Amino acid sequence: MWFTFWYLSGSFWGLPKFAFTYYVATQKFMDPVSKGELFEGALKGMIESLQEPHSVYLDEEDLNTIKQHTSGTYAGIGMVLGYGDKGLEAVTVIDDQPAYKAGLKSGDYIISIDEKDTKDMKIEEAAATIRGEAGTDVTIVIERDGERQTFTITREEITLPTVKSHMLTDTVGYIRISQFAEHTAEAFKEQYDQLRNKGMTSLVLDLRDNPGGLLNSAEDIASVIMPEGPLVSMTPRSGESTMYSSKGVDMPVPMVVLINKGSASASEIIAGAVQDRKLGTIVGTTSYGKGTVQTIYPNFDGEGIKVTIAKYHTPNDRIIDGIGIKPDVEVELPNGVTPNGTTSDVQVQKALEVLQ
Repeated sequence: MWFTFWYLSGSFWGLPKFAFTYYVATQKFMDPVSKGELFEGALKGMIESLQEPHSVYLDEEDLNTIKQHTSGTYAGIGMVLGYGDKGLEAVTVIDDQPAYKAGLKSGDYIISIDEKDTKDMKIEEAAATIRGEAGTDVTIVIERDGERQTFTITREEITLPTVKSHMLTDTVGYIRISQFAEHTAEAFKEQYDQLRNKGMTSLVLDLRDNPGGLLNSAEDIASVIMPEGPLVSMTPRSGESTMYSSKGVDMPVPMVVLINKGSASASEIIAGAVQDRKLGTIVGTTSYGKGTVQTIYPNFDGEGIKVTIAKYHTPNDRIIDGIGIKPDVEVELPNGVTPNGTTSDVQVQKALEVLQ
C-alpha cells in the first residue's frame, strides 16, 4: 500500500500524509463528519487542483443538470456563466428568458447570488446556486459600468426554442441560434429549407449571445451552410488530432455571421471556420474566447467528471481560447440596446449592407 500511495501521490510520504490528514479531519475537527463527505471532498479537490475553471467533479445532481441543459429544458433563469477579467460574469443572457426580462445583460459581473459572495465560486457551484424550483426567487447583485445593481428574478421551467427565423427582405433570410442543443440541428435544417422555399438567396446567421453547446450539433449545422471542408480540430495530450468537418449537404448561400461578447465555444467554431475559409463575413464585436473542449466521463453511482481535454483550432490553426474571434466588420450596438434581429438592429443593418 505504501508503494501504491507513493506512485499515486508522487511522494514517499504519500501514505503517512493521507492517513494523518484523514485522522485530523475525522477525529479533531469540531463536528463529526461522514466518511462519504470526506471521500467526495477528496475527489472534488483532485479535480479542483487542476486549476482550470471548466474542469469539475460532478455529483449526481450536477450531472443531471448538465444533461438537462444540453436537452434544452431545465429550471432556472436562462443565463450562462463564465469568467472575465473581474471574475464571474454572465457570458450569455438568453433571449426572452427570466434573466433577460429582468434586465441582466451579457458582460454583467456577478458579485453575489442570494447574498453568497462569488469571489471564490466555481462556475458549477454558482450555477447550482442560481438554479432552483420554478416559482422561487433568486437575488443577484451585478456590477455594470462600475455600478452595482440588484435583481430579484423568479425561476421558471426553461424550454429553449433554440432556432428562430424570418425573412429580412425578399431574398435575405435570418436565422438566430440561441444554443447548440440536442435538437438544434434538426430545427435549423427545417427552418433553413423553409426560408429557401420563400426565396432566400443569402443568409444572416445570428450567433450573438449564443454560449455554444454540443459540437456535433454545430457540425451538423455547418454541413448545411458550408461546402465540404474543415470546421475545427483539436489535439489532446495523446497527440492524435481529431478534425471535424462540414459535409456540404446543401448548396451554400452567401452569408454574414453576427457575433458579440456573448458568442462562445461552438458559436466561435462556426464563425472561425466561416472566416478562415472565406465563406462569409463576420460582423459585430469580438467573441468571448472559450475555445476549450470538455468531455464528461461518467463515474460510478450516478456521478461524473467534466474535464478539459484540449483546445480548439480553427481551420487556419488559430487558437480561440482567451482570444475570441475578431469580426471582419466591427459594429457596436448603442449603449442599452439589445439585439433584436430586425432591420432596426444596427448590426443586422450592416449585415444587409455587406450582402448587397
